[in-house]
Amino acid sequence: MTGRNRAAAAPAGHYRERNSTADRALDILGLYSDNKLSVSAQEVATALGTARSTAYRYLQSLVGSGFLEEDPGGGFRLGLRVLELARLARRGYGLSEIALPVMKDLCAEVGETVLLTRRAGGAAICVERCESDHPVRISYERGSVLPVNAGASALALLAWLPEGECRGLLEGQRLQRFTARTLTDVDALMTRLAEIRSAGHCVSRGELDVDILGIAAPVRDASGVVVSALSVAALEHRVPDRRLDEVVGAVRDAAERISGRLAMTGD
Repeated sequence: MTGRNRAAAAPAGHYRERNSTADRALDILGLYSDNKLSVSAQEVATALGTARSTAYRYLQSLVGSGFLEEDPGGGFRLGLRVLELARLARRGYGLSEIALPVMKDLCAEVGETVLLTRRAGGAAICVERCESDHPVRISYERGSVLPVNAGASALALLAWLPEGECRGLLEGQRLQRFTARTLTDVDALMTRLAEIRSAGHCVSRGELDVDILGIAAPVRDASGVVVSALSVAALEHRVPDRRLDEVVGAVRDAAERISGRLAMTGD
């Protein structure tokens, strides 16, 4: 091999070595878990199949870059650089990205359509929708904008607003009647919202779409403010009274899971 060829081969070999070192570093970081918050050089050597001195060099490299730090109790624990990367990773996720996996799980669990709704002034907007195997025709399509006085999602969005703000919002617009069950009287709506707030969820029967049952629960951000509503929409006969508590519980649990994930995105 000529000098030129040897020089050309060097970067490739160097690249492979860098990849190998990166792989070892990732393998070390992968040793940590809820039940393993600190690892020793010997544990790393065993896991990597290397000499203890080699494992120690990898560990010291990670300490030098801030990914690990020496544990006062012995061994090595995760460093502040990992915490910073985790914070940045969490901030990269939006509401839909956080909510969709939970929505899909809920849809599979209850076998009904699941919606994620946000409020924009006096309107409720459907931002995500997961269809069941038997989709239902409802007013809430993805991207649809509807008044906030009807339907489980809309009422759940209003229920946790400060009372004065909520009343002012309702009194400041013409409240539309969708079905015979739709409430358009502000005082009646305020009473209904207080009941929803006390229960912690909303159950709506035919208030937005005839024959449709809606069950909604609030989703909160890191500060505890309600930022969206998670709901299930189903034909009324598919959720009889004997099944209602089960579906309500599933919706509330899912909303709490999304809230928990949103809380992790807070600084």
